[in-house]
Amino acid sequence: MPRDAPLVVGLVSGSHVVNHAYLLLFAPAFSLLSADFGVSLAQLGLAVGLINAVVTVGQLPLGYISDSYSHAAVLVGSLAVGTLGCGLAALAPSYEWLLAAAAVMGLGVAGHHPAHYPLISAAAPDAYRSRAYSAHGFAGALGLALPFAVVPAAVALGFGWQAAFGAIAALGAVYTVITVLVVRRLPHSITRAGAEARDGEESVVDALRTVETTADRLRLLGARAAAYFRTIAGAPLILLLTALWFVNSAAIWGVRAYAATLLDVGYGLDSGTASLVASAMLVVGAVILLGGGYVADRIGPTPMLFVGYGSLVVFAAALSTALLPALAAVGVVLLLAATVDISRPARATLTDLASERRDVGKNFALMTIGISAGGAVAPPAFGYAIEVAGVYAAFTGVAATAGIALLLSVSVARAA
Repeated sequence: MPRDAPLVVGLVSGSHVVNHAYLLLFAPAFSLLSADFGVSLAQLGLAVGLINAVVTVGQLPLGYISDSYSHAAVLVGSLAVGTLGCGLAALAPSYEWLLAAAAVMGLGVAGHHPAHYPLISAAAPDAYRSRAYSAHGFAGALGLALPFAVVPAAVALGFGWQAAFGAIAALGAVYTVITVLVVRRLPHSITRAGAEARDGEESVVDALRTVETTADRLRLLGARAAAYFRTIAGAPLILLLTALWFVNSAAIWGVRAYAATLLDVGYGLDSGTASLVASAMLVVGAVILLGGGYVADRIGPTPMLFVGYGSLVVFAAALSTALLPALAAVGVVLLLAATVDISRPARATLTDLASERRDVGKNFALMTIGISAGGAVAPPAFGYAIEVAGVYAAFTGVAATAGIALLLSVSVARAA
């Protein structure tokens, strides 16, 4: 393996921990924030939604900057801005301040995928590519869990949510400094891989410097964006993968949001035990994700799609019948997240291989839009299904969604 590959994978994996911690910073403190600011859970949900909305809007612009200028600059900027937002959240004296902090955090988090994936793509050799993406995904899972550990610990030690948010911001600040020092050691062939792949073509940043008026700059950006979308329109595999990431996100959010509800309402477990099983499900999924990268490097990425989505169809359909004994239902739920996580390195590898070097950041930004859109659609849709038809019907919907992902995987395999 090239000397710089482990360093790059480790660097972006650490950044993944930090950025995902910002993404779910507010969730474990909902009750504390509600009491301090006198707002409803719906209003706090709006703050989380604002983070995701800014992340979605920022994807393609930051993908352009990453590809045209520097992946490393976007990596450092993402960490710095996200850390600023987290620090502002720790100091929030009001709900309105918290919303402003959420917007700043979202702007920071928006840059991490457009920087991470191109850096891994440039540094990791083909034989280790899926394993590199699996390490990155595992680190992201740890980041999602970090606020759920730090906030209760701070409260148990007699501190409040402010101290917990401040501790996470301090972690981000230290990691930002480390990242600045490390990226200076990396060659331009990694940190500016997209820009160097243009073979002498003028980058967006360089082109903008040559025009004088705002109208000309907007026309230039519009022309470059149109050229990118024409490229995408002629790349069916990228379009198929974007659809697959969206459907995958919808399925996994249905599982994450309502697995505990299924065990509680559908199979008679008490709510505390059901929540514990759902948390353990996420840990099992993260561990199996690491194995998914190793296997994908051995047998290729497309078989992992069939294994993962085929398993989810079977497991979700079995749970939706209400015929399983409670103990069997617990065992199946523990494996639900793993069915999706096992194919995550394969999806990343396929996106990487389908991308021109100059478009890696933009293409992964496009995939992230699919992820965000699936996360926005699925929880209310499956929640509505539970209210109208019951929790079993919702998991019939999860099975059907996994079936769509399986059909898309067949199309992806043919296109690949």
